[in-house]
Amino acid sequence: MASLGSDTHSFIIKIWVEEIVDETKPVVWRGHITHVPDGERQYLNNLPDIQRFIAPYLKAMGAEVGKGKWRQWIKRGRDKSQDG
Repeated sequence: MASLGSDTHSFIIKIWVEEIVDETKPVVWRGHITHVPDGERQYLNNLPDIQRFIAPYLKAMGAEVGKGKWRQWIKRGRDKSQDG
């Protein structure tokens, strides 16, 4: 995380839902997130991993990183994946 002091951060997030074989099991998210300026990449096993990766960059910029809105975004994503 060499670029923590920067004013601007770009991230590339690639996520997908793992193929569901047994519909009684919960949805499994996979993917990876890359911080563009320094190339740091983390592989994801669930959506909250995105927040954990981005949070230090936001905190370094002075942002308050809360869970409320993030949880709403994740819930919407889960609901949409189960609808379609």
